[in-house]
Amino acid sequence: MTADTTGGRAAGVAVRGLTVLYDAQCSLCTFLRDWLVRQPQLVPLEMVPAGSEEARRRFPGLDHGATLEEITVVGDAGQVYRGGAAWVVTLWALREHRGLAHRLSTPSGARLAKGAVLAAAKWRGTQWGGTRQGGDRWGGRAYRRGDGWSYDPSWGWTYHAPGCDDGTCAIR
Repeated sequence: MTADTTGGRAAGVAVRGLTVLYDAQCSLCTFLRDWLVRQPQLVPLEMVPAGSEEARRRFPGLDHGATLEEITVVGDAGQVYRGGAAWVVTLWALREHRGLAHRLSTPSGARLAKGAVLAAAKWRGTQWGGTRQGGDRWGGRAYRRGDGWSYDPSWGWTYHAPGCDDGTCAIR
């Protein structure tokens, strides 16, 4: 499979491995991670927590805040897939789901993939907070946003500026 990437720099390069950046604080994301690693893979999938030190070290040019907001998959030649394209390329890597990935790569299938991504995002949004019809559905677990804010029931809200993990970022 060749990749049409967001940057275009790796277009036409074969994909031999994929890194799936997933939100380790999201129950849906960790469920899907666990499901993916149990599937027979035609292309190896590596799971890395989005926004983690490992993700920042391996992909320094990536917007790590955005990887916490939208599924992101990185190919071994630098291809970057986001949203529906990330879901499709991940399914393409799985032996039993490659046919589905090909169907989802058509124009009508792409609309379906985008709908699945939007549904997952909506579900994630109902899990972390806010009073919605039927009450607060947040499960009481830690929640991290891509802009540096995070909530942990033990500590409350905290801010850690993205990219300042080593303490060398500028103070404003």
